[in-house]
Amino acid sequence: MSSNNHIALSLCAHPDDAELLCVGTLALLKQRGWEIHIATMTPGNCGSVEYNRDETTRIRKAEAAEAARLMDAEYHCLDFNDHFFFYDEKSLMKTMELVRRLRPGIVLTHCPQDYIFDHINTGNITMTATFTCGMPNIEIKDVSHFEPIPYLYYLDAIEGKDRFGKDIPVDMLVDISSTIDCKEKTIECHHSQRDWMLKHHGVDNFVQIGKDWSAKRGTIINKPFAEGFRQHLGHPFPQDNILKSELGDLVHLL
Repeated sequence: MSSNNHIALSLCAHPDDAELLCVGTLALLKQRGWEIHIATMTPGNCGSVEYNRDETTRIRKAEAAEAARLMDAEYHCLDFNDHFFFYDEKSLMKTMELVRRLRPGIVLTHCPQDYIFDHINTGNITMTATFTCGMPNIEIKDVSHFEPIPYLYYLDAIEGKDRFGKDIPVDMLVDISSTIDCKEKTIECHHSQRDWMLKHHGVDNFVQIGKDWSAKRGTIINKPFAEGFRQHLGHPFPQDNILKSELGDLVHLL
């Protein structure tokens, strides 16, 4: 199976998630003519000790839009609140509307075993949104259903582990050595996230974290930098690997 829609969508929980986990790969697809969209379930509006929700929303949306602009992508936010969206009809319908409106051929989303429920819920909601994109009986105003089901890939879990500290394997690594500068520049856009992580997590090297994790993944394939993915292969999703077809030798199957 192959996609007729050269549109790639990353659908993550918060601003900066895509930049940390998959922007290098999105930049490679952009170089090959794909239209890129970066979406978040929330604006990260609880991630501040300095600003209220409204001001945090304004700041973080602006940072996310600037990061997307740097790689000639479009940013979308579904405007749920941090930690208060769930696998329910409201979240599903809003996510389905976005997927149907954009009609992506490739969707990248969070690992369902990640460390926080915002990531877990995003991964599960996105899987259902892609699974149901061809179901006309799920009616959504002003957007139509479409086929085929997009290719769906799960991103690396944060630090590659679940909530119990156990490793979560990936089944492919993408060599992003040629796009690491793009990754770094887009991460740098998220100034407020760096401030939040310093105060809440005690972490001050926000940009370096993204590079260091990519470098660690790169050592597995003897490349400077890499991003990890697992492909959703459950029925009836596509069974061939479009990332491998599009990116060739840059994709290393494990």
